[in-house]
Amino acid sequence: MWFLLKQIVHAGLPAEKAPEPNEAWRTEREQIQSNILSILGRALCIRQVDAGSCNACELEIQALSNPYYNLEGLGIKFVASPRHADMLLVTGPVTKNMEAALKDAYDATPHPKLVVGIGECAGNGGIFGESYASCGRVSNVIPVDVVVPGCPPPPIDILRGILSAVTAKAGESGMRA
Repeated sequence: MWFLLKQIVHAGLPAEKAPEPNEAWRTEREQIQSNILSILGRALCIRQVDAGSCNACELEIQALSNPYYNLEGLGIKFVASPRHADMLLVTGPVTKNMEAALKDAYDATPHPKLVVGIGECAGNGGIFGESYASCGRVSNVIPVDVVVPGCPPPPIDILRGILSAVTAKAGESGMRA
């Protein structure tokens, strides 16, 4: 036990330095907020669906809610039901067990609905591909508007993917501009 305590005292407390403030992110954040509000005229409601992922993408999505990114401050919020959602945020390759649930969530989402696939698994099946237990990428089961690449993608890329899906849908459907 004393040996372990000596090692702890010798090594100290390992910790990462806090990120430095980024002025470019502050201006980009304000632009994202104004774009969402000008396109939708209200908050964007997202239902996140884990279709069989390893949870790395969920950790990055969760990071969007921390004070650094402050997703709620941008006018974006997560909801518990697809019936209240404007967008489905899908992670992971679609497992056979989640195929029907994902289709049900897609059908329950009101029009105009958006679908964003997060990560390599949602985009192309990742290392799992298509097999006896996996349908592969999300677009094999439901239509996808935007795929955010990365394994896992950083939170800022997820935010850009969400905004590009909203912007693209607004352009094609003639929503508020």
